[in-house]
Amino acid sequence: MAVTEWRQDVKASLLFYRIAAVFLLLFAVGHTLGFRQSDPAWGIDTLLGSMRSIRFDIQGFNRTYWDLFVAAGFSAVWALALSFAAITVVSWTYLFIIPIVFSILIPVCLTAAAWLSAKPSRAA
Repeated sequence: MAVTEWRQDVKASLLFYRIAAVFLLLFAVGHTLGFRQSDPAWGIDTLLGSMRSIRFDIQGFNRTYWDLFVAAGFSAVWALALSFAAITVVSWTYLFIIPIVFSILIPVCLTAAAWLSAKPSRAA
């Protein structure tokens, strides 16, 4: 394979990585901001009210179905933060300052966002 062909392949793959990064960002923002909201037109207000009000004991904790729903939603954000923490270790071990800085800042921001998002909202 010629050098120019290789460079074209690299440029094409970089484009797809960039597109994927934008989609990942949009997905994360949308999920974090939207998964606890509902539209009255969906007709699920009674269901959501039940999820928020029916309490039960599970393994020594008193929870609602809403608690379990919110936990599942935020678990996705925390999993993403933990994966970037692992990338930080790899970057620190094998790479140089720019990827190290970014791989530190990304999990810090994700952790802060997940931590702040996990606080109960006034509407919930």
